[in-house]
Amino acid sequence: MTAILTLVQWLSPAFPTGAFAYSHGLERAVASGQVCDAAGFAIWLRNVLQFGAGRQDAILLARALASDADHAALDALARALAPSYERLQESAEQGAAFARMVAGLTSRSLPPRLLPVAVGEASAPLGLPVEQVVQFYLQGFAGNLCTIATRHIPLGQSEGQAVLAGLLPEIERLGQQAARASLDDIGGCALMADLAAFQHETMDVRIFRT
Repeated sequence: MTAILTLVQWLSPAFPTGAFAYSHGLERAVASGQVCDAAGFAIWLRNVLQFGAGRQDAILLARALASDADHAALDALARALAPSYERLQESAEQGAAFARMVAGLTSRSLPPRLLPVAVGEASAPLGLPVEQVVQFYLQGFAGNLCTIATRHIPLGQSEGQAVLAGLLPEIERLGQQAARASLDDIGGCALMADLAAFQHETMDVRIFRT
């Protein structure tokens, strides 16, 4: 239970990674009218989880939890897979903050890496099942975007939480799949979300960093 509670603390909104400042392109999707209500946001978030950064990060995290993981190589791969500067910035800055805080709490040497690799490297000694770590990670990722959607679309709190609740079975399934996946299974096809991240860089008025 201590290991589970430790992981929950590390992946909670209160952990100082600055996740609240990154919208993963959602700000642009809202500004362009692509996402304007709970139904549209649910579709957008499900696609990001199934076909975009959610699935990709899940596999990278699962491989980073392996006993023989080469974290430097995984970090290099994660950087190469970033589809845009803002996506790279989002993962790099959160990963560096995550590693720095966990290192301070545990007195371990944890270099800055992209977020899924940083979480995997830090969490491996907890000894938790791979699918469980991935599921907590994806829930934290989705939960942060639900919070952003609640404020920015805006949605009511009930609608935002309903979207997240509706995705829990998908998050469970993705965690199970990632635990069995290899790096050869990495791939993505969330083109509208990727384009939103590109277009966000040139918005005149921005609330979020990505």
